[in-house]
Amino acid sequence: MTPTNTPKPATIDDADLISRILADAFDDDPMMRWFFPGETSRETGLRRYFTTLFTRQYLRHGVCERTDSAAAFWVAPEGQDKAVPDAETVAELTDILGDRAPLFRAAVEAAVEHGPKEPHWYLAVVGADPAARGQGHGAALLRSGLARADAAGMPVYLESSKPDNLPFYQHFGFEVLGEDALPGGGPTLWAMRRAPRV
Repeated sequence: MTPTNTPKPATIDDADLISRILADAFDDDPMMRWFFPGETSRETGLRRYFTTLFTRQYLRHGVCERTDSAAAFWVAPEGQDKAVPDAETVAELTDILGDRAPLFRAAVEAAVEHGPKEPHWYLAVVGADPAARGQGHGAALLRSGLARADAAGMPVYLESSKPDNLPFYQHFGFEVLGEDALPGGGPTLWAMRRAPRV
């Protein structure tokens, strides 16, 4: 790893950098395009969305790391009850999503209903600036979180709506558990699990 792609804990001072990185990283993501269909307003919407998730949810109740060009949000087993958005966060996300908010709520409810019942680490978000793809930023963050889960003897779960990302996760030991279309005619979401490694 180079100094620029070495994972480091993210802080509140990183909010602008992280929201920019993730907005760029998820610009072509099918689920984000479903929630933010407007070409001209998507970048602004995504930045507000990721700023809210980072500052109000994952920074408080998760494990957030970054490199110079990527960010990842994880939730440990003991933080999963607390990582559910509070009423104020839900109101803020509803404002950001506008008329797409009901689709977002339906997707979250479906994910909770079909989510894993066993104790696990959850990879909520990982994304790298497209300009830095192939430089190991996302892989470095993934290895860092997986090492924590392995040390605890825990499996890891994630969902992806981008089929091109599945081989990347499979390279790190994830297996596809199933696929479901998002409610309301949305894109397909793949659920993946990685068993703990010694």
